[in-house]
Amino acid sequence: MNIRGCIFDLDGTLLNTLPVCYMGFRSTLLRYTGREYTDQEIRSLFGPSEEGVLKKLLPGDWQEALQHYLDAYEKIHETYTEPFPGIEQLLSLLTERKLRLGIVSGKGPGTMAISLRYSGLGKYFEVVQTGSVSGADKPEQIGKVLDLWKLAPREVAYIGDMAYDMASAKETGVVSIGAVWAETADRKRVLQENPDFIFEKVKHFYGWVEENWRGERRVTKG
Repeated sequence: MNIRGCIFDLDGTLLNTLPVCYMGFRSTLLRYTGREYTDQEIRSLFGPSEEGVLKKLLPGDWQEALQHYLDAYEKIHETYTEPFPGIEQLLSLLTERKLRLGIVSGKGPGTMAISLRYSGLGKYFEVVQTGSVSGADKPEQIGKVLDLWKLAPREVAYIGDMAYDMASAKETGVVSIGAVWAETADRKRVLQENPDFIFEKVKHFYGWVEENWRGERRVTKG
């Protein structure tokens, strides 16, 4: 398999940050709406970036609410700074094998910066595409990365933990890899999208990459 680039989702794929998103939104929405939202209700709002969600729910107060959310997100993030076990080793292996690395996420730029700063993962990625205020747009963002890298779709893999990630990968023609190692992953719905590959543990994905993705070929002189 001639994979030359990998694009990762962030929440639930690289970092266990979905609980941070839930707690941050719950705190913010309780303050500005007076109602406590469940995790399921908050997840149903996902699609637009945080800016987009708050603009829709709180059109008059969204900027103040966004700052409250960012402050809460950063404070909570202090206890969720570590990537999933094995992620740094995986990214190091991909880097050693000269694969290009990027992120396409529905997160806004504020929370993306916080997560990359606390986790230390920013150094691995040459391109980071954040979400749109108007709605989910991962296929468009994946397409932008393909254009930037000047690679064919089947030379690039998209790795994510949600059904929408797999659907977005298929829409753009890249290799779809389901990452269902997080407790928050919905394995059943990911499988319904028929990903090209699916892994329940980072170490299994690492072993598969080690065996199958050789990176740049070396020419040996005889």
